[in-house]
Amino acid sequence: MKRREFITLLGGAAVAWPLAARAEQPSMPVIGFLNIASPETWEAYVAGFKQGLAQAGFVEGRNVAIEYRWARGQYDRLSALAADLADRRVAVIAANGGSRSALAAKSATSSIPIVFTFGDGDPVQHGLVESLNRPGGNVTGISMIAGALEPKRLELLHEIVPKVTVIHMLVNPNTAGAVQDIPDVAVAARGIGLRLQVVPAGTEADIDAAFAKLVREKAQALIVMADGFLTLQRRQITALAARHALPAVYPWREFAVDGGLASYGSSIREAYRQSGIYVGQVLKGAKTGELPVEQPTKFELVINLKTARALGLDLPTSVLLRADEVIE
Repeated sequence: MKRREFITLLGGAAVAWPLAARAEQPSMPVIGFLNIASPETWEAYVAGFKQGLAQAGFVEGRNVAIEYRWARGQYDRLSALAADLADRRVAVIAANGGSRSALAAKSATSSIPIVFTFGDGDPVQHGLVESLNRPGGNVTGISMIAGALEPKRLELLHEIVPKVTVIHMLVNPNTAGAVQDIPDVAVAARGIGLRLQVVPAGTEADIDAAFAKLVREKAQALIVMADGFLTLQRRQITALAARHALPAVYPWREFAVDGGLASYGSSIREAYRQSGIYVGQVLKGAKTGELPVEQPTKFELVINLKTARALGLDLPTSVLLRADEVIE
């Protein structure tokens, strides 16, 4: 072989070897991230999810990829978005932002692991898992039990405004957990001599119409149900409550930060962090059916004192002493 031909052959081999090595490397696992909200308003929660992933050893762009699917407040889009992720055969689906996301994901696949994060309703009653300790099947996740805390929020509101006789509840009728949670709130209301009135709102226009109805009915106090869409619209809701001088209690701290009177519930960001850890464990080979559904152990009461003053409310000392955070 001539020297020039040998050098040419050696050069070609040098190019081919790295290409072959790259071809043999396994591709990154892909996480399907399904959510009812929009990326602009969910940045802190996505950051929490990525923090949990990192704790499990996965960093987006380095050793895992994430396909995001946002329904932007439209529950009727969830089924198609979940089906798209299933068709792409992602390694795991993180379904969050409400139980409807988890239900859509489960309807789309019985084989791809699903890790949910939501607070409305009971995952067992929804048919997502067989039990909290041993979910079985391809679904597990983080239950924020926000719906179970609705009676507690009712009691808190009654403590803040003890003279009310009727409490209205803003509910998204598209929320899967609404049917489960409302009866418990009604029972709790009757137990302390109150009447509960449900006001539905499933769109931005519905929220405006709901508050117009509250004004006509001279509503005395309001509870806002735990729901992904209503959380997405929290600034609209807290602004309307302030405009109409309506005392209201909310499920998440974010409402109080945005001007709501008070909130009582667990941390959304912490739930997403736990979800990220679970997704990482699934990527490492853990079986969803053997991972128990996680539930929060810490709940925070947040009071917006500035809003209380604007409403002319003299908050009971018992409420202020229990508060984990007071916003001046």
